Amino acid sequence: MKSKAVFLDRDGVINHDHAYVHAIEDFEFIDGVFEACQYFTGLGYKLVVVTNQSGIGRGYYDEAQFQRLTQWMCEQFNRHGIDIAGVYFCPHHPKKALPQYLRDCDCRKPKPGMLLQAIEEHDIDPTTSIMVGDKASDMKAAIAAGVATKILVRSGQELTAEDESFADFVCDSLAQLPQKLG
Repeated sequence: MKSKAVFLDRDGVINHDHAYVHAIEDFEFIDGVFEACQYFTGLGYKLVVVTNQSGIGRGYYDEAQFQRLTQWMCEQFNRHGIDIAGVYFCPHHPKKALPQYLRDCDCRKPKPGMLLQAIEEHDIDPTTSIMVGDKASDMKAAIAAGVATKILVRSGQELTAEDESFADFVCDSLAQLPQKLG
């Protein structure tokens, strides 16, 4: 039997998006994130983070700094009894990156590569899964990966009516999802 998952964008969904967050002291969890994630794990969902990290490609920080922050973030979830099944990231950018990261890849959202990799590696059924993001690119990646439910949160970016048209639900933050879906 395949698993169901909640795919979470990071910046703007899990933490406040202060642009290219890569240090623990700059990482600020959005209120209610842990409670919302506990709700989903209680319903049997795996939690998977899928995050574009072009700051690596642009040379603002390196993969080791990203990995240290990711390990710390996952430890904070663990302290709340929450397991993050996987964290997938894309360091590439098609136009603004150092040579080794300069490419139009399949993993950078709105392309579905990170989601498809997680679906395969964790035996996830996308038709019973949810994507939570703060940009239209998150919703487009979910559509391309066949993820059933697409939720856009306003806790990150300013959203247009067109952005919202790609989502099944729009709410202020991840914290509102248990009430909205329950």
